Amino acid sequence: MSDINPAGGAIVGARRPQRRPVVDLYERIAEAIRRGTYPPGSTLPSEPDLAADLGVSRPALREALILLQVDGVITVRRGVGRTVSDRPARRGFERLRPMETLLGAGDTKVRPLVRDIEQPTDLVMQHLPVPASCEIWFWESVVVVDGVPACLVEEWSVHDEALAAVDPALPGILAAAENQPSTMLHVLSSIDPHLPLSAASTVNATVLGRRRGEVFDRSPDTPVVLVTQVVSIEHTPLIAAKYVLPSGAPGLPVRQSR
Repeated sequence: MSDINPAGGAIVGARRPQRRPVVDLYERIAEAIRRGTYPPGSTLPSEPDLAADLGVSRPALREALILLQVDGVITVRRGVGRTVSDRPARRGFERLRPMETLLGAGDTKVRPLVRDIEQPTDLVMQHLPVPASCEIWFWESVVVVDGVPACLVEEWSVHDEALAAVDPALPGILAAAENQPSTMLHVLSSIDPHLPLSAASTVNATVLGRRRGEVFDRSPDTPVVLVTQVVSIEHTPLIAAKYVLPSGAPGLPVRQSR
């Protein structure tokens, strides 16, 4: 957690939540694959050898390897072992990432539309633990891909007191970033890559409507996919977001397994 020292700079405290060790182990192995330590098509060392190389227990390693297999980074074949995939699968919506990153196959930009402080609506209070009388950030942005508006992003944060309970620097960071060409989730996730963020989303089909249609310069009757997302840190909701993807927007990959 960050505090402010007398000289005005940020100092790092000890309370900032940390993500699960298995996630760090997953990233260590994935980074070794990206660096070429374990090139595509190669077979990973045996479980005891790999655990010894990484300095971790075999149960922890096994959990990370399962996640890598689910994501398509490695494959498991009887009699062969664990093999690095020739083309690691593209991470999709099952991974919590900002929408500008998910849609970033081409030239992607974020165009800020609204950066405001407002009282929460009933809809927001359904998703965030905020008092009706408090003031919260509302950001509205358009993600533009290859010059074409692809997604309208509407985001609400919890009130400053709740943000400061996670990290005293968060309210100031959001205020300082209000004019940046980024979504709120991008700002939050860029603070510290080790923050244990998680999210729950629902997906619905609807139409643009008049106001959103003006943003895209398209008919109000245009079909859209509407994703409602709540981003939390250690089970504490921080951001509620709506993503509006009209017909013709780039697809979002979602990897599934059973």
